[in-house]
Amino acid sequence: MVEISIVLPAYNEANRIEETVKRTAAALREISPSFEIIIAEDGSKDGTDRICESLANKYDFVKHLHSNERQGRGRALNRAFNSSKGEILGYIDVDLATDMKHLLELIQSIRDGYDFATGSRMLPQSNVKRPFKRGFASKGFNFLTRLMLDSKLYDHQCGFKSFRRESLFALIDQIKDTHWFWDTELFVRAQRAGYKVKEFPVEWEQGGTTKVNLVKDVFGMGSQIFRLWYEFLWD
Repeated sequence: MVEISIVLPAYNEANRIEETVKRTAAALREISPSFEIIIAEDGSKDGTDRICESLANKYDFVKHLHSNERQGRGRALNRAFNSSKGEILGYIDVDLATDMKHLLELIQSIRDGYDFATGSRMLPQSNVKRPFKRGFASKGFNFLTRLMLDSKLYDHQCGFKSFRRESLFALIDQIKDTHWFWDTELFVRAQRAGYKVKEFPVEWEQGGTTKVNLVKDVFGMGSQIFRLWYEFLWD
């Protein structure tokens, strides 16, 4: 059994996927001799698939999962975790916006007994560089999630998360969202089920162009908050 499986969700990331894999592998080697990197490549149109396949052929610790059509991040993550071998699972955004010096804490949190762990851009000790408009939208989303879904987390969307395998698979089939709300729903359900969840501050700097559509996706995630609130109302 592999100790650590890290998933890199990738959509049209030809310009940086190879460097991200190399940096992730270098950081993981400092943490464990037993790891794999799974590239969840989701319907890319810019040649990302060819680069990922080359990386998988070159490195025995890299696995490439390709989809011909865009599935959405949630489906891509589901597929990747179902193909993983690790006892500690996690995913990292390909832009490496979260400083990789935090990877040890992300993994060690699960080793130390937490079921779920996430980096946070919203804690007082966090050091974040991002455009005001995106920060404002994120704060609004997280406020609504805390208010309506009784979450104790301050940042649900940071793409820097880890999970105990057994704990993730106890909940994964309950998650209905298939795109950007996937991890928010997972962490809300984890808290509701009584799992041990850790949120810790990180250094974070937006890396390049985000794949989130500020109007369409924010509205979609808002509707998912109401969908989950309504489900819990009748539990």
